[in-house]
Amino acid sequence: MIKREMYMKRIRPFMGTDLVKVMTGIRRSGKSVMLELIRKELLESGIKPEQFITINFEDMSYSHLLTASALHSEITARTAKINGKAYLFFDEIQEVKDWEKCINSFRFSLDCDIYITGSNARLLSGELATYLGGRYVEFTLYPFSFSEFLDLYRPIAGDEPIQKCFQKYLVSGGMPYLANIRYADEPSRQYLLDLFHSVQLKDILIRNKIRDVDLLERIISYITVNIGKPFSATSLAKFLKSEQRTVAPDTILNYIKYCCDAYLFYQVKRENLQGKQILSTNEKYYIADHGIREAVFGGNMRDINLVLENIVYMELLRRGYKVTVGKIDTKGIDFICDKQGEKLYVQVTYLLASEETILREFGAYDNVRDNFPKYVVSMDEFDMSRNGIKHRNIRDFLLEEKWN
Repeated sequence: MIKREMYMKRIRPFMGTDLVKVMTGIRRSGKSVMLELIRKELLESGIKPEQFITINFEDMSYSHLLTASALHSEITARTAKINGKAYLFFDEIQEVKDWEKCINSFRFSLDCDIYITGSNARLLSGELATYLGGRYVEFTLYPFSFSEFLDLYRPIAGDEPIQKCFQKYLVSGGMPYLANIRYADEPSRQYLLDLFHSVQLKDILIRNKIRDVDLLERIISYITVNIGKPFSATSLAKFLKSEQRTVAPDTILNYIKYCCDAYLFYQVKRENLQGKQILSTNEKYYIADHGIREAVFGGNMRDINLVLENIVYMELLRRGYKVTVGKIDTKGIDFICDKQGEKLYVQVTYLLASEETILREFGAYDNVRDNFPKYVVSMDEFDMSRNGIKHRNIRDFLLEEKWN
């Protein structure tokens, strides 16, 4: 178990406060482990073990607590026996009907510190916003970064050079459990397949009461194969029509939203740098974990340019950047990144193998007049920085502590 200090630094200031700490992210991305890390740190600070109440609602042992009233009665009775503040840890809380009413009630009626996890973005919409408005903080957990992957893979790989380690990351991805099966190829593939089917069934199909399973599978396949490519629901509708499936663009967008709610995909909007406006067409989508893409559909090494882009995008999210796709005149910039006014531009390509490629990637910044850092990231081993634009090998870029 690694400490995931990047997340702990963000959570730590809120520990012990009356704000509800909400951890979200794709299924099996390490949310339960994060609860354990928080619990361990609280214990080390002097909190007594008997002050903790921990419930994982996917455990059948707690099936009798899947309504707000049942959970409220149980927790009220158990906290009455605790001397001092109660520390409540609820894993996969969305399994409880009307859970948000229950959590809000605890805030007012109990002396408690509350931590919850869930695998659906709508956890923080609708009723939760109504009941907790402004009295919660959200932390999204992502699969392992390359740095976290190395911490667990290197003891397994021995003296394997970092280039080989990165090749393994390209196909295995960053789902935490893979370390438990030592990143063995076939077991890893089977695990990721099962994870994908679990997300598709539990977090998308069942939760959204989808009946047209075939349509959902086709849309997921299309988006997964085309990660990082500009997307239009209308063009996908035409493609499906050519396969004898007539479907409205709005239906496609709804299905994709369900996938984004389950943290399977992330949508990136386009930004016009000249007009300073967000464009509502031709967004891009990236998958939460590129290892899932390889296990389910294959082709990560064939589509390495897209996969590298996906890896960089997820790293930008991990580090807290808001990300858009840039457009200025006829040129595109892969990522415009902003974190509280701290800005960054990133171009991603496989190899700067020709002068034409070099001119295209570095030339994307020709009309960007500000002084924020501008990067071109690739698999090349030699530094090709020029004109104030920094070139980085992707491994070095991912392992740098700071980019500014």
